[in-house]
Amino acid sequence: MARLHIRRRPRSPRGFTLIELMVAIAAMALLALMSWRGIDGMTRAQAQTQVRGDAVLTLQTTLSQWATDLDATVTITQLQPIDWDGRVLRLTRRSADSGQPALHVVAWAMRTDAASGTQWRRWQSPPIISRAEWQQAWERAAAWAQDGGSATGGAELALMPLAGWQLAYFRNGAWTEAVNSEAMANAIPEGIRLVLQLPPGLALAGTLTRDWVRPTAATPKT
Repeated sequence: MARLHIRRRPRSPRGFTLIELMVAIAAMALLALMSWRGIDGMTRAQAQTQVRGDAVLTLQTTLSQWATDLDATVTITQLQPIDWDGRVLRLTRRSADSGQPALHVVAWAMRTDAASGTQWRRWQSPPIISRAEWQQAWERAAAWAQDGGSATGGAELALMPLAGWQLAYFRNGAWTEAVNSEAMANAIPEGIRLVLQLPPGLALAGTLTRDWVRPTAATPKT
């Protein structure tokens, strides 16, 4: 008896249904969104860290210049070494160039202009070799702090944003208001306390206090 052989057709591979494709696309979209948010968060954190690092570096550089100016302040007969009027600090310092026996008048003040806003600024006169030149530079420093006129000469540098600043002198074993009395007009204080008010909303904000001690002071540096 002859057998009947039936040949079966091979089954074709089963594809994805429309619902499965939609679920897969939604899952991939969700993963892509989560990845983008993670990268965006990392980028923002890196940018904030960079801004804060730049602000800290600027502050350190500014305070280093502040200490350098005070360390180089000199007392010379008939030349006032330092003066604070509540607005500008003027001082007479020796030149940083060891081969140039000259002096400079330096001024620190907080000034505002339309381009950079309110900033702590430093002004330095050209080299001085006579009393007449010192007197002229001393007056120019005061004028610069008042209005920043173009006729003041010297070199000006914008340092950092600032909301306010105050000074105190350490004399006779105590901190007092930084005023130049008749008795102290020709003396450098044993110490100077600097209090900076940093503007809110920036990388660095709040109150910063920095004490400087005169290198030749007999007072213990505590």
